[in-house]
Amino acid sequence: MGKPGEGRLTTHVLDTASGRPAAGMEIALYRFNGEGRMHLKTVITNADGRCDAPLLEGNAFAPGEYELIFEAGNYLRKQGMRLPAPAFLDRVPIRFGIAEHSHYHVPLLVSPYGYSTYRGS
Repeated sequence: MGKPGEGRLTTHVLDTASGRPAAGMEIALYRFNGEGRMHLKTVITNADGRCDAPLLEGNAFAPGEYELIFEAGNYLRKQGMRLPAPAFLDRVPIRFGIAEHSHYHVPLLVSPYGYSTYRGS
């Protein structure tokens, strides 16, 4: 499906504890190469809990294994939530594969004690 250069990767974070988009959350993107991983970029979510641009697109988008690390603990603390030390959820890693050149949307629904994700559209 799709041709090289046509795919894109996006994300969206919703704070299920407050019922709002998770604005201001830091997210790091990594690509796995063999046994190691390479940091590609770090972004901050906007007021809608999204990134201002796709995380990957065009020639930067390629099949492979990736990881998004969401700084949920820091975000929740900034919202005034009192988290235990250590927090139950601090960094939320989502490791996933891209197999084809199409739109991959990896949303995160997060609260202090749980999260979920899926491949969205």
